[in-house]
Amino acid sequence: MKKILVIILGLSCLGLKSQKKWSLRECVNYAVEHNLQVIQNQYNKQNQEYNLKSARKEYLPSVSGNMSNGVSFGQGSLGAGSFRNDRFNNNVGVGADIVVYNNGRLEKNIRKIQFDVEASQYDIEAIRNDISLQIAQQYLTALLNKEIVKISQSALDNAKKQYERAKITTQVGTTAQTVLAEAEAAYAREKQNLKKAEIDVGRALFAIAQLLQLPNYKDFDVEDVNIPENLDLQLTTADQVLATAYETRPEIKAAESRIKSAEAQTEVTKTAFWPTLTASAGLNTFYNRQFDPMPGVVQGNFFEQYKDQFGQNVGLSLNVPIFNKGKTKLQVEQSKLNESIAKNNLDQQKQSVRQSVQKAQFDADSNYETYLAAVEAEKSSKLSMDFAEKSYAAGRTTIFDLNVARNNYANAQGSVAQAKYNYLFSLKLLNFYAGIPLSL
Repeated sequence: MKKILVIILGLSCLGLKSQKKWSLRECVNYAVEHNLQVIQNQYNKQNQEYNLKSARKEYLPSVSGNMSNGVSFGQGSLGAGSFRNDRFNNNVGVGADIVVYNNGRLEKNIRKIQFDVEASQYDIEAIRNDISLQIAQQYLTALLNKEIVKISQSALDNAKKQYERAKITTQVGTTAQTVLAEAEAAYAREKQNLKKAEIDVGRALFAIAQLLQLPNYKDFDVEDVNIPENLDLQLTTADQVLATAYETRPEIKAAESRIKSAEAQTEVTKTAFWPTLTASAGLNTFYNRQFDPMPGVVQGNFFEQYKDQFGQNVGLSLNVPIFNKGKTKLQVEQSKLNESIAKNNLDQQKQSVRQSVQKAQFDADSNYETYLAAVEAEKSSKLSMDFAEKSYAAGRTTIFDLNVARNNYANAQGSVAQAKYNYLFSLKLLNFYAGIPLSL
């Protein structure tokens, strides 16, 4: 019995899990953590961070060791004669060198790569923003379609009642067969409208699941959000939003960092005009043994020779550039060209942000006017439908007129919902450019 209860509870938990509904914040948080584009750019940033670590290590000295062994065979000359000269030799050494002066090339290169790392981080934030906006738009589309489902369900309920009433009145002979046929056709149309609305909900949920890159989209659903019945006009102007957007938008910050990177690269390139001073130091020793030594020649053993022949060296080397076919000058000019390209990219990003904010402001104003007009049309359609229902009940109008009035009212309700969600998205978009996180 206990096992059965455990199984039942387990199945219940699975059922509750499958019925989970995602909030907008959960969708956004999940997407920015699991989206493959975000992950790819995170790898790019890590690569830049490795470049930065490598550049900082250039301040350290380079140390290397070497060992060589060799065997030679042959004759050696001595005066007018010759002797057998078969020998083994061994050399061991360790050396180090460090840059003493290069006109600040190392420091300038580090600064350049630091700006590259900054730009990579801003690239990640820009992609996260794009994904967040796409999710918000699809989320509101799903909510809109759910509201249209409610409207369609209400229209279907009314059509069903009308159909049931027409069957009774036609059977008793108070209405003609055409009334029943029209009521049945209206009922079928409303079933079709409801099914289409339900499919539109599924399509919007599928789009969100695709943005989240979920492997299983069939059980995906979003939370129902209570949208205010009455919406107020947005008072923030595009200029006010732009002032904040220019300071906070990651695509603009990334473009600014790349300008600084390009300028730093020009300074790095200019250091090639200057000499480079390098200090070096080393230790070395060797061992040499002749297989068949000449009479009277004494050869020390391995460790004795290592000790006796141990040497040290220090040195300074100066590399002065004189002429490299004008390549350095061309590289500097190319770096300055890259500065101009980076500045032009910043202008493009600002232009794109400005146009997006202005469009969002225009859409907000026009959608609000559309919303107000749709509300008035809905009120008029509701009043017209009420009169049509009363007139039909009194026998003064036909069922065709009643169905037209009901269809007009359902369409007006859908127009209000459409205008409301369009306006809401425009407001959220403006707030997002102003630095306010997405929420419902």
